[in-house]
Amino acid sequence: MDSFQYKFTVDQLQQDILLAFLSDLPFDAFEEKEGEILAFCPANQSIPELEANLGNLKEHVAFKYEKQLIPYQNWNAIWEENFTPIIVDNFCGIRADFHPSITNVKYEIRINPKMAFGTGHHATTRMMIQMMKDLPMRKGKVLDFGSGTGILAILAAKMDALLIDAVDIEKPAYENAIENCQLNDVDVVQIYLGGLEVILDSGYDIILANINRNVILDSLKALYNKLKRSGILLISGILQTDEELVLKAAKEVGFTVDGKKRLDKWSCISLIS
Repeated sequence: MDSFQYKFTVDQLQQDILLAFLSDLPFDAFEEKEGEILAFCPANQSIPELEANLGNLKEHVAFKYEKQLIPYQNWNAIWEENFTPIIVDNFCGIRADFHPSITNVKYEIRINPKMAFGTGHHATTRMMIQMMKDLPMRKGKVLDFGSGTGILAILAAKMDALLIDAVDIEKPAYENAIENCQLNDVDVVQIYLGGLEVILDSGYDIILANINRNVILDSLKALYNKLKRSGILLISGILQTDEELVLKAAKEVGFTVDGKKRLDKWSCISLIS
């Protein structure tokens, strides 16, 4: 399918804020550069509605954008040009097939993101990976809610989780996560297409949710109920300015705060049920 590429020019200080707003709109993928965000959506998307929403966003963030039609066959060339390997401490490295192997990390993940969101470059993914390092993943039952390209689910599998369910509402993400699991020889991840309602199981030791503030707020009660007692919910996709709002809602549901990390205006929070 053809796609539209939206090139947003924005002050670097407001770049993360704009990205947070854009993540609530029907874009399938993002690439970030200094002062610039590339956002992609299918050409069959309701473009007038999308651009009306962009007009409304200008009341909150100052930006300019230009649009370009990208034929489907050019997508791989676009992300290959922009995608560089990611190394998170000496713990995890993420690369594409055309990159050389990363040897100085404990876990290496290979991905081919295509039209799915999540190459691992964003601060929220980096913090999730950093905080996963200290989670009791071995032999655990894990849910990756909003799994994107499957990076966190694959890492959980490499950390010897016993069973991992992963779910994403976007079909390109669902399809790409399956492909990336195969690429990494991971066979303990069951991937679902849909929202949290398609996950019928419960009693998870750990739930990973790197999504956005609104989805997390709407899902806190359901996530609490899907955890076993003293289970861990690790969340990100939350701006630091929204941190207290999310923490207040989490405490009202029954969570206690276990730890926090901050990077580039974003927060990552560990909660215990």
